[in-house]
Amino acid sequence: MRNAAVPFLLAAAMAGCAKYQEHSLGTGSTLPDRIPDLAIDPRQMPLPELAVHRFDPTDGLDITEVAMLAVVNNPDLKVARAAAGVSHAQAFAAGLLPDPRLGVSVDVPDRGQAATTTAYNVGLSYDIISLLTRSPRYAAARQEARKTDLNLLWLEWQVVSQSRMLFVQLTQQRRLMDVLEQTRTLFADRDRRTELALVRGLLTLDAVTPHLVALQDVNRQINDVERLMSQSRHDLNALLGLGPEVAVPLTGSAVLPDFDEAAVERLLPDLPRRRPDLIALQAGYAAQDLRYRAAILAQFPALSVGFTRSRDATDVRQAGMSVTLTVPLLNRNRGVIAIEQATREQLHAEYELRLNAANSGIHRILAEQAINRRQLRDIDAGLAELSRVAEKTNAAFRNHDINALAFASLQASLLAKQIERISLEQAILDQQVALQTLIGGNLPPRLTD
Repeated sequence: MRNAAVPFLLAAAMAGCAKYQEHSLGTGSTLPDRIPDLAIDPRQMPLPELAVHRFDPTDGLDITEVAMLAVVNNPDLKVARAAAGVSHAQAFAAGLLPDPRLGVSVDVPDRGQAATTTAYNVGLSYDIISLLTRSPRYAAARQEARKTDLNLLWLEWQVVSQSRMLFVQLTQQRRLMDVLEQTRTLFADRDRRTELALVRGLLTLDAVTPHLVALQDVNRQINDVERLMSQSRHDLNALLGLGPEVAVPLTGSAVLPDFDEAAVERLLPDLPRRRPDLIALQAGYAAQDLRYRAAILAQFPALSVGFTRSRDATDVRQAGMSVTLTVPLLNRNRGVIAIEQATREQLHAEYELRLNAANSGIHRILAEQAINRRQLRDIDAGLAELSRVAEKTNAAFRNHDINALAFASLQASLLAKQIERISLEQAILDQQVALQTLIGGNLPPRLTD
């Protein structure tokens, strides 16, 4: 019965083993060819303003719905979530107790010997030091899993920011295209009229050429914007995890409400408790500190304790105990301790660098916002003046009081000022989107008296 016990124990241990399951790779694209009709769980949303918004793609996607779809369907986030599963599996593995070691040997005597029976030796041992270091190793693995979850949350914030910026780009590019098409219609009409007058001999060539040059310049700008819009659409589809042929209808405005700069600055001391990337670095530092503690514990002599049962060839039975102890003369785990300590110092420096960069980034955006808003007021004043002059110039040109070159030059200046305003407004919106990401939520509104 004793001889059958060992195979029985081995069979029982193998019964609980995992089994292989095939998971083959595909050969074609898995990107959907339409916007999926999703029932988005608010608990999936990384920011509170997304959790309270209703997702309904039937009437187009506004700036918030684009961000919600990106969080759920972004391919990079799907990979990051799978990586988070690996981290949690590693934490699970770190929490498992080490298995005992079983040793069995059998000695069969040769024929003609005085032996009366077959000798055997059975030993069961356990590594005691692995138990001493299990607690800090398991705690470190759990901190690493928490760090992975927080990095995933920070990546979701980044994807939300990218989707908002692409929404801003496309809506502003659409506005720019509308202005250019209106200007092209104006110049095309002037060019057609002057060409007809040239044929009839009512105008000379120098009066026709400025309109043709202005029309060709507007056409060039329209072609440039078309290429930018195509690139932005493809970037948005890739971010949303959609096929490149899917048309994403955008609706709503990208204009964000005015915010309180002083309230944003008051949020700075709370950044280490708000920003997932900073909290993740804190978790990573805590995990490394625990690994450092485990390395210090591991410098003590490795101890393995076991129990043995044996029988020799003369049928003499013995029971005993074995102890294996590492003599700490040369190594003493000093190399591992030095590595873990240096790694902890590195993570400390990385956290300080990220925290300082977060504060500096917010201050930089606030300073740039003040500059851009002042410039926008100047542009609006100049645009209003140019618009008034343009109205008078149109009437003067119809009465032949100014030449074609002066008319085309003024219209080109008006177009350039309109483009400057749209570009500056896009820069302001991009900065506000980035600021939302840096502080972790909607910008505090400016209170009105």
